Amino acid sequence: MSPQAWIALATVAAVLLATACGWTQLTAAALLGASGLIFSGVISLPEAAASVAQAQGTLTLLFGIMVVVQAMESTGAFPVLAHRLMEVARGEGRRLLLGLVLLTAALGAVLPNAATVLLIGPLLPPLAREMELDPRPLLILLVLTANSSGLLTVIGDPATYLVASQIGLGFLAYGRQVASAGVLSLLMVLLTLPWLYRSTWRLRRPALRQEAPQLLHPRVFSVMLALVLAMLPLFLWGEELPVPLRPGATALAAAAVSLAVVHRSGVVSVERLLSRLDWSTLLYFIGLFVLIGGLERQGVLASAAVSFSGLISSDSGAGPQWLLLSSAAASSLVPNIPLLATLTPVLLESSRQAGLLSAAGAVPQALLPSFFALILGVTLGGNATMIGASANLVVAGIGRMEGCPISFRQWLGFGIPTVLLQLAASALWLQQLPSPPG
Repeated sequence: MSPQAWIALATVAAVLLATACGWTQLTAAALLGASGLIFSGVISLPEAAASVAQAQGTLTLLFGIMVVVQAMESTGAFPVLAHRLMEVARGEGRRLLLGLVLLTAALGAVLPNAATVLLIGPLLPPLAREMELDPRPLLILLVLTANSSGLLTVIGDPATYLVASQIGLGFLAYGRQVASAGVLSLLMVLLTLPWLYRSTWRLRRPALRQEAPQLLHPRVFSVMLALVLAMLPLFLWGEELPVPLRPGATALAAAAVSLAVVHRSGVVSVERLLSRLDWSTLLYFIGLFVLIGGLERQGVLASAAVSFSGLISSDSGAGPQWLLLSSAAASSLVPNIPLLATLTPVLLESSRQAGLLSAAGAVPQALLPSFFALILGVTLGGNATMIGASANLVVAGIGRMEGCPISFRQWLGFGIPTVLLQLAASALWLQQLPSPPG
């Protein structure tokens, strides 16, 4: 590698180490690292801006949903909904945890993970306060479930869709061949509930004695609820409209409507609402995308992808297993979208050069386990650390804004055991598939 490639790699490693050890705050570390790459000439300012522009879908989605959530919060909706969930749980922690997993899995199968956690996350701190619980395990469970449920459908996770679209795997074919792995991953999450979340699992609270909170602005809440319900089908089918609407565009349009509604109703000023957004998380993503752009432009990601590609044609038939584990390890430190955007084309080209693809580029059935291993490894590996996926960082931001920050070490205590179980189950699932050609 060139000296600049080593600088890029060392900078990213320093940012990860500073974050993991708690030497500095997430956003400060990412922005310091990004600035270092620009000042050292590893990546130019226009190239840095282009790296951020490539991630505009993620940034606009997060910004738009944040605005909608803050507008909803200004109506007093979240304490009301949290109280209602408490009533449904009947004071039993077991019912609360199972209900949270089921609700999150249902939404996470059809919505982007970040959108799912932004919609459910604000409910959990007030709910935890009512039940006298630490909200941080609930927030972590929310994101572990959301990331895992993205495997249920081809549209459940941008990373899943990225790989499936490049190998020609449609909605129904994905459901037949891969959805069972998503179900298995969720079952592993359920297995951890009495163990990792035992204090909540064993909780029993008497019937609620306090009076239920009331909505502050019922009419505005009704408008915002209608807006959220209108967003859901657009997230699912917006790209099939005559004028395609990507999830980011839908979220941005909803944000604009939300700002107009709160301004017109006088519930909260636009300036005050915008000041409540989690700008720290948004800025972290900007710094992170610059760091990934530096690695990409210096060929570090391509070199890593070439090493990964050798696993696809392992003579021992264990290629998918190694690909599962190695991609999971990489995804725990590198966001899954740029990782997959680099790995998938390299694996396809490697297969083509090895004569495993037809002239038309169709992926044979015997080669699919390697790509399934990549989907599973990158998606599930992101659960391991607080920086492994965008939804993780969003939940960390929610915890920070609610006065219950989640530490890197605390996340590992929940993420590592869950991921180990999920990877073990995925490895067994892959063994049942046809082996790739040697």
